[in-house]
Amino acid sequence: MTPRTLRYYEYIELLSPEKEGRNRFYTPREIARMTLIMRGRRFGFSLEEIRQWLEIYEKEGTVPQLRAWLEMADRQLDALHRQQEELAHTIEDLRKLRADAAALIKRYQT
Repeated sequence: MTPRTLRYYEYIELLSPEKEGRNRFYTPREIARMTLIMRGRRFGFSLEEIRQWLEIYEKEGTVPQLRAWLEMADRQLDALHRQQEELAHTIEDLRKLRADAAALIKRYQT
């Protein structure tokens, strides 16, 4: 994570490092939040979804946060499966077009 990203996450209130002058100190809590943010981004969640999910823990605790996580994960898994299917179709179409082009080249060369 770059310093610019950390500052942005602080600006949008995903992180709240302790400050001493211009220095920022990241507590174990903030480091854990960074890990969750990075995982969430890797899984395709928006920063707003991640922010809301982290906020559930602050306001309601672990069990409500875990329930929200299950709902988010199910939605994201569905979306990723749809993308996977679309990508498989796109790959197949591209393979066919490539094979057609290769066959045309071969025909023109003979």
